[in-house]
Amino acid sequence: MASLQGLRPKPPNHLPTSHCYRDRIYIIKDVILHLVEYEYLNQTSLIRFCGLNLKKHRSILDELEFNAFISRSESTIGHRSITIYKPTRKGIEFCNKIIVPYENVFPRDKKQQNMEISNRNMESAVSRNEVRGNKSKDHSIITTIP
Repeated sequence: MASLQGLRPKPPNHLPTSHCYRDRIYIIKDVILHLVEYEYLNQTSLIRFCGLNLKKHRSILDELEFNAFISRSESTIGHRSITIYKPTRKGIEFCNKIIVPYENVFPRDKKQQNMEISNRNMESAVSRNEVRGNKSKDHSIITTIP
């Protein structure tokens, strides 16, 4: 029986913290932003900078190319074939008009979202206190008038 205990399912948070799940939209944003930042990247550099796995995420690159958000060109140096990716104007506009506003509403980092919510709550509490303070000042002025 003791040997079966090792076969129990692992708790849900068994993944290392460095390997977090990323939504597809954030992967797309990362790809486009890295290409804009560097103007062009070879396939290996793009995959590495974005923290992707080529086998798992090739379909995303293919879809981005199919939808003309990025362009792919191949060049040969000797016997080696090098794939170069570049951003397109359509991809940059898509990122600016759709993905950036989406991330503003649904930030990928929950800590960042919680911090923004707490900051908004703090600001609204301060403004409520200021309004209350103004009301109490006004009220004290009104009550002191004979």
